[in-house]
Amino acid sequence: MAPDHVAYGLRVQYGLFVTPDTVLAWERGRAAPGEQELTALAGVLWCAPAELIAAASTLREHRLARGLAAEELARRVGVTTSAYQRMEEEGRWHGNERQTAALAEVLGLGPRALITATGGDERLAELLRDAATTRWQAYVKPVVKMVPLPKRTLEAALQRLYTDYHARMAATSSWGASGGSGDEGRAYLAEITAHFWAAVGS
Repeated sequence: MAPDHVAYGLRVQYGLFVTPDTVLAWERGRAAPGEQELTALAGVLWCAPAELIAAASTLREHRLARGLAAEELARRVGVTTSAYQRMEEEGRWHGNERQTAALAEVLGLGPRALITATGGDERLAELLRDAATTRWQAYVKPVVKMVPLPKRTLEAALQRLYTDYHARMAATSSWGASGGSGDEGRAYLAEITAHFWAAVGS
């Protein structure tokens, strides 16, 4: 379908006045459809909203991919609709442990997707950098609280990050090392989250 056909379908079938230029902007990633527009677009294209989202990463994208209204998700998770909508807009989840577990179940989120969707990536990276550079044992509890995985799995991952980071630092600070001391360690820390997920096997 050409953009003008899609725009026509949105207008006739759903009463949305979307121009062909807007449809083209959606296709090229210069703009994103709103919730109502995405649902209507899926209807016009005879597909599920999830098929129009390349890789869901935010709470809103995961919710839309599951075809849930904000009210329905809020009810199933156990928060008020206004509180949920505020968290979705902020990109920061403030639910308790039970609500977070319900959110993961309803949206079908694994540990990595859950951390990203709830806005925890930067906080996790900060904890992991500290664990790798100082005493990793001191960071087990905060990481366990944040990442829904067994404690032993997380302990092993943190110990591995610590060992890998210090091995890189020792290699660059040895007598025979060339210039750029510490570059390998800094590069490792820059990708600490990816190393962590590789270590836990996710």
